[in-house]
Amino acid sequence: MTLPLALPGFAAGALFAFITSFDEVVVALFLADPGSTTLPIALFAGLRDRLQPSIVVVAVLLSLLSLLFLALLRRLQLRVAAPKS
Repeated sequence: MTLPLALPGFAAGALFAFITSFDEVVVALFLADPGSTTLPIALFAGLRDRLQPSIVVVAVLLSLLSLLFLALLRRLQLRVAAPKS
């Protein structure tokens, strides 16, 4: 009984944690080894040098992905809350 009611909250929390992880440049800089390049490090390096179109595309895609997931969660929430006839 409790898990189906809490499932949308867990899904939203997981979604926000996943999307926020792309913004954690400081954590990625401290945790990544010198030979690896993660997405936040590559985006930060690209912004520091010069604005590249690929950085803008990644930012737009991340924003669209966030909106898509939020719309999907809202639709699922409305489906669960709909009265059963």
